[in-house]
Amino acid sequence: MPPELIALNRGIVAVWRRFDWLPEWSVISLVVAACVAVGWVAHRALFGALRLIVRRRDLFWRGTVERARKKLRILVILITVAVGVTISPLDPGPSAQIRAVCGFLSILTLGWIAVGAVDMWAVVYLRRFNLQSEDNLVARKHVTQTRILQRVAVVLIGLVSLALALMTIPGVRQWGVSLLASAGVVGIIAGLALQPVLTNLVAGIQIAVTQPVRIDDAVIVEGEWGNVEEITSTYVVVRLWDWRRMVLPLSYFITTPFQNWTRESARLIGSAFFYVDYEAPMDRLRAAFEEIVRASPHWDGDVQVLQVTDVTERTAQVRCLASARNAGVAFDLRCEIREKMLAFMRHECPEALPRDRFNLSAASADPPAPARG
Repeated sequence: MPPELIALNRGIVAVWRRFDWLPEWSVISLVVAACVAVGWVAHRALFGALRLIVRRRDLFWRGTVERARKKLRILVILITVAVGVTISPLDPGPSAQIRAVCGFLSILTLGWIAVGAVDMWAVVYLRRFNLQSEDNLVARKHVTQTRILQRVAVVLIGLVSLALALMTIPGVRQWGVSLLASAGVVGIIAGLALQPVLTNLVAGIQIAVTQPVRIDDAVIVEGEWGNVEEITSTYVVVRLWDWRRMVLPLSYFITTPFQNWTRESARLIGSAFFYVDYEAPMDRLRAAFEEIVRASPHWDGDVQVLQVTDVTERTAQVRCLASARNAGVAFDLRCEIREKMLAFMRHECPEALPRDRFNLSAASADPPAPARG
């Protein structure tokens, strides 16, 4: 403890000795309780003044003040407890320890208030965008950036607050310096231990800036198709087509190739393949395909193509292409094309169905087997 504080504390103890007719613990309790009561009243007055100041301001300031109400109350109580033990007849050693604890918790509370302000900024900013709209590309871009940067900011605020709080305690001050400056033996050990966390933290910043993947993007990862459901500060949750969830680290999307079907636009071209006989009337099949696509509510009115893409020793492969407004609708459109084209060939164009052929003339030209007599 600094000599000035020791001298001040001794002077206060000398003053309180005049009340030696009261038990010391009761005097200490009354002084601390009185300080806390004064702090409670000061908090109510301060919060009332803040409400009046931000009443006509935007939603961010009003929401930040409301979110900080309980946190400010905790901060004021910690400060008043520290003041109370300082002016009470408590011995210098225990008084210094209580003040150290109050200072440690006060710094953490300030960091908590800063985290609340960051969360409120994210809420206010995201109110401008609607992920439920049909064309939500811009919304997905901003939501992804905001949520990743929000989580990164929360992590950084937590680390800085913890480092500053540790620096108030003499026994672990070097830990706080190492955590804050990433220097010294403790900083090296912490850096090695936290390497995966820091890697994902840096990957999160890269994803927020470059955006190879966004919220609600349709992606293929590890051979599975799904939509990005959540992006945290360390991992990404992909909701697969059958409602399973695949959890991947952020660094996966920086270091591993994957397919993003909605990188620039949600629109996709869906393909459907089927096999027909060599004698299939392609003009009739093409007309039927175009009629099916035009009548479908899933088609976006852009691409519709039917082509023979391959010929095998027994059949011809036909590929149908049609565009849709997003991946889910494109999947439904592909299924509809398959079903209705099969129905058309089965009921109206059976000559298009694959058939096996035998060369009967060559079979009859073979000499008859000799008779056994």
